[in-house]
Amino acid sequence: MIIYNNTGYKLAQVQEKPFKLEKEIQNIFENNLNSIMGLQLVKSEFTIKNKRIDSLAFDKQSNAFIIIEYKRDKNYSVVDQGLTYLNLMLQNKAEFILTYNETLQDTLHSKDVDWSQSRVAFVSPSFTENQISASDFKDFGIELWEVKQFENNTISINSIKKSNGAPSIKPLLENSEKLKEVKENIKVYTEEDHYNNGSVDTIELYEKFKSSILNLADNIEILPQKFYIAFKKGSNISDIEMQKKALKIFINAKIGTLDDPKGLAKDVSNIGHRGNGDYQIQIENDKDLEYIMSLIKQVIRNI
Repeated sequence: MIIYNNTGYKLAQVQEKPFKLEKEIQNIFENNLNSIMGLQLVKSEFTIKNKRIDSLAFDKQSNAFIIIEYKRDKNYSVVDQGLTYLNLMLQNKAEFILTYNETLQDTLHSKDVDWSQSRVAFVSPSFTENQISASDFKDFGIELWEVKQFENNTISINSIKKSNGAPSIKPLLENSEKLKEVKENIKVYTEEDHYNNGSVDTIELYEKFKSSILNLADNIEILPQKFYIAFKKGSNISDIEMQKKALKIFINAKIGTLDDPKGLAKDVSNIGHRGNGDYQIQIENDKDLEYIMSLIKQVIRNI
């Protein structure tokens, strides 16, 4: 990506400014972790079993721990390190819970954590083609984040997505007793997993609403979770839970903040629900599609 300064319609290229230390990258992410990745920082420089974790974070959306590692160079294996950290977490759950509770003065219980959603994120100014290819498995809980800084104090951050045809990593782990915990416990959800909860009609309905949500703004991401499919633009905007006879659409807005003259959105602020936000709409057809998009667009405008 090339960045330019525009002065009187004359473009001047802004040069990239390399990071001198990994700590610089770490400080940027830890100070802005919620806005960048939607995560809560638990502890910086967390040491367990003689291994140092740069940042330990928690994802309240998936109720899972995330390990973040920062790199300036390219001489490391994302696969080996990622699997090692995931294995370390799954074999030492009590230590992670204890650290969360002591650091954040909270009372998180192991049963409240979805260990199957544990992830490792690598953050670096760039990744090699081999590193990107090696992490390109649909059910591999490893993320790559590219960060660059430029001379005009601009920072660019890009999450490298899995390819559409990414295979499963489980056949490669089949004979590894050492990584048994990872093989049996880590689960990365896909849209196809949710299709199993739906029917031909609700899957078709989902595709219509999905297409409409993606057309509301640029750079909206689809992130399937355990119980729903999340749509995010920086932060979460809407979730869709697939059922056999209907879809549940959750709108991530606080109660009282949504302009809904038709009164279509139900207040679920005091009711247990799986999606994010205080509003839920149950739909069985697409007759209110455009109106529902106008409600979701209100969330996007407020991001």
